[in-house]
Amino acid sequence: MNFGTRLLHGSGDIDKNTGALSTPIYQTSTFHQFDIDNFGKYDYSRSGNPTRDALENLIAELESGQRGLAFSSGMAAISSVLSIFSAGDHIIICGDVYGGTYRASTQLFSRFNIEFTFVDASNIEEIKNAFKENTKGLYLETPSNPLLKVTDLRAASKLAKEHGTITIVDNTFMSPYLQRPLELGADIVVHSATKFLGGHSDVIAGLVVTKTKELGDRVYQIQNTFGAILGPQDCWLIIRGIKTLKVRMDAAQNNADKLANWLDKRKEVEKVYYPALKSHEGREVHLSQADGGGAVLSFKFNSLKRTKIFLNNVKNVAVAVSLGGVETIVSYPVKMSHASIPKKERDKLGVTDTLIRVSVGLEDIKDLIDSFKEAIEL
Repeated sequence: MNFGTRLLHGSGDIDKNTGALSTPIYQTSTFHQFDIDNFGKYDYSRSGNPTRDALENLIAELESGQRGLAFSSGMAAISSVLSIFSAGDHIIICGDVYGGTYRASTQLFSRFNIEFTFVDASNIEEIKNAFKENTKGLYLETPSNPLLKVTDLRAASKLAKEHGTITIVDNTFMSPYLQRPLELGADIVVHSATKFLGGHSDVIAGLVVTKTKELGDRVYQIQNTFGAILGPQDCWLIIRGIKTLKVRMDAAQNNADKLANWLDKRKEVEKVYYPALKSHEGREVHLSQADGGGAVLSFKFNSLKRTKIFLNNVKNVAVAVSLGGVETIVSYPVKMSHASIPKKERDKLGVTDTLIRVSVGLEDIKDLIDSFKEAIEL
């Protein structure tokens, strides 16, 4: 079965009881037990819900994993995965990671005596040199947020296995349609399903997929203990969004490629970051493990003044946090996604005050480029 078909039918979408084509929403907190000595599969929706099961089974199928888990947000998913580690453990993490992940690592989990080492994960030697005797986890984003740095997932996962270390990959930017880290050697995949999987800027959700049942059971224990679950209505919205993932990503990626190449020719733009761009560092590695550049790009203007003029005047797009919606979303990382990272660290990473991140949507590309052109030339 090809991937586009799996998106539509991977959740076992036809209800066996009624024949309904849409997954039923089981909007219930608890379940009657018909035999007090032999409980049914479900007892309380924090521990399991049929609508959530449908989504969890679907994302596990799409990511080629053994178990999927649905959470109340992307950060709930990430934090729950990090909670499988213990005091005294060491985790290697990519440097220009999403700001929320940075905050959780440095301000929350560090309080529990979990140590983090930030590295440039696009350099395999830096990863290799960061391993310690107590290293238990390797946390990656590729492409990274917001500089679209590329990590060789096969090489990084192989290194981790040699050290008995769990590899975790945030696959939000690519989605399983374009990249499947578990097939490349990773152990756990996380998603902010708020983004491309939901696809319509109308739901907050997180997803986790594990390569093995044992890892899945460990993450489930955290999920059930914390209760950071996704409600049935929101599960249904993510299932609905996933059905159109292929057509949305194809169109958005096509637009992103054209916009990146157009921006790359503008004299006002200092640099464009997009994995499929010929000048992008790591392009060959990226295209060897992903089916295209995706729909997110970043670029730097040559002055702060030009950056602010653009942000305050660009039309027919949203200037907002988040990404992955049908509409183009322009973000300002230093005040949005990466505001929690100290300025000194941001500057060292290259997340400067002239950097803009763009999640390219489904607008007509001519209209989108015209809007950017008008705001750039003011």
